[in-house]
Amino acid sequence: MASRFSTPTASALSERVPLHAVFALGVTQIIGYGTLYYSFSILAPDMAMQFAWSSEWVFGALSVALLAGGLTAPWLGGLFDRIGAARVMTIGSFVAAAALAACALAPNKAVYVVALIAIEVSANLVQYGAAFALLVQVRPQVASRSITYLTLIAGFASTIFWPTTTALHAHLAWQNVYLVFAALNLCICLPIHAWLSRQGSTQGAKASTVAARVEGVLPPARRRLGFAVMVMGFSLMSLVSSAILVHLVPLLSGLGLGATAALVGTFFGPSQVGSRLINMVFGKNLPALHLAVIASMLIPGGVLVLLLSAPSVPGAMAFAMIFGMGNGLLSIVTGTLPLHLFGSDGYGKLQGKMMAARLILSALAPFVLAFAMQNIGITPSLAIAAVLGGLSIAALSSIAALR
Repeated sequence: MASRFSTPTASALSERVPLHAVFALGVTQIIGYGTLYYSFSILAPDMAMQFAWSSEWVFGALSVALLAGGLTAPWLGGLFDRIGAARVMTIGSFVAAAALAACALAPNKAVYVVALIAIEVSANLVQYGAAFALLVQVRPQVASRSITYLTLIAGFASTIFWPTTTALHAHLAWQNVYLVFAALNLCICLPIHAWLSRQGSTQGAKASTVAARVEGVLPPARRRLGFAVMVMGFSLMSLVSSAILVHLVPLLSGLGLGATAALVGTFFGPSQVGSRLINMVFGKNLPALHLAVIASMLIPGGVLVLLLSAPSVPGAMAFAMIFGMGNGLLSIVTGTLPLHLFGSDGYGKLQGKMMAARLILSALAPFVLAFAMQNIGITPSLAIAAVLGGLSIAALSSIAALR
């Protein structure tokens, strides 16, 4: 069912995708995800060596940080609605730069963990949840298309930052790499977010929402259950996705792919972009719920391909492409499905609650997968991940009955 609008006679301007905001956010999302998320798995071994920890404990610290970030997400979501997402993202860029610098300069384990928590909190301020809220506030009628365009651009984050981080780390200590990343957030992302804030996105948020509010399709009596089921489906996918992405290169190496593991990983980013491009061109009329179910099939499907084909390089490439396509669509539907089901009113707060549930449930994923691979082996660990991912198909498919 298509989303309904309260004012179908809205001006042509309000129906046009705000390309300046989309392209600007695309740059900051690439840097935000690249510096705050994708770089960690490459730098983690040296972090462990620095603090005399095992790799499991370093990823355990990351899980604690993710959990802390999840606990702050509902409050941050309400902040998007109150002061505007662009202002929040401006503050978030400064916090991200400070947190990365603090982590790089941490003299001991305690300060390192606190800085890592600050990094994950700052990620909630500058990554997709905040960016989606900004686009909904700017022009809610075309927010679904804007979100699709944004994820298309931001899909290059892993393709750019995995090799970039590796190249920098070949010449610099992990601390200096983090200082470089802090400078990127401070000197590029902060000015862009401040510019978006000055463009009037925060002031226009309430006016545009009143003028062209997107209504949800779920009846009020079923919204709470619908939200719970939707979050369950997204959380299961995020759990599998976050666990495997954090360990992708070492995981592939452990399956016998050796030096080709990093090469196989480069297929992930283009596959994300490819799935979003296909959706943008051919899936304009595809309901958000159907797209969510497709994403839920691709993620565990990719894991199964890897399980059945390892250590085949072509099989690993197929895994990276299928898994990447599913993850690419997941990024879209976490923004469009809540808008479709519940509307644009209070969208920022809704995103905050959803981010909290996803982060809390998947916070232990990197640590648990690292522990499982160490103790029961890579193959059984991936099999469990595939089963958990498969449960998301049932959860998201059941939402149709609530309509």
